[in-house]
Amino acid sequence: MASEKLFLTGNERRFGIDELIVSKTDRQGRITYANEVFCRVAGYTEAQLLGQPHSIIRHPDMPRCVFKLLWDTIEAGREIFAYVLNRASNGDHYWVYAHVTPNFGPNEEIIGYHSNRRSPEPAAVAAVKPVYAQLLAEEQRHADPKAGLAASIAMVGAFLLSKGVEYDKFVLGL
Repeated sequence: MASEKLFLTGNERRFGIDELIVSKTDRQGRITYANEVFCRVAGYTEAQLLGQPHSIIRHPDMPRCVFKLLWDTIEAGREIFAYVLNRASNGDHYWVYAHVTPNFGPNEEIIGYHSNRRSPEPAAVAAVKPVYAQLLAEEQRHADPKAGLAASIAMVGAFLLSKGVEYDKFVLGL
């Protein structure tokens, strides 16, 4: 599945405000659990998702620096909230409001991650889209992906500093 040619339809999928997409991953981000809503919205069967990297649903218009912030936060043992644009198996896209937390083992070590995703408020998605577009443009402006990621991280850091908040607090305020 990871070698499939990336195809985008431009069609947006939605799910109900009373529905919750749930997934769990191991420390490396491989899916260990996917609920029925996740399977339906993403367009995969549970068997197709289990063992796959969560990035199987990564949309190319999602800035990598947001995932870097997300991973840095959860690997440090803290929760994070984020708006995320995902790609379904057929190339459709869908927005989620994600709450990602680490799962701890008996010795307080991180053993995996848990994510609940809700249907986001349209106004919040409208507010985050131009920010993400600027971050993505900055990443793509650089020939070297590492330099692009570093530049977009600096850009998001400056943006958040100008707002006087951390990323998830910014997201909560949308």
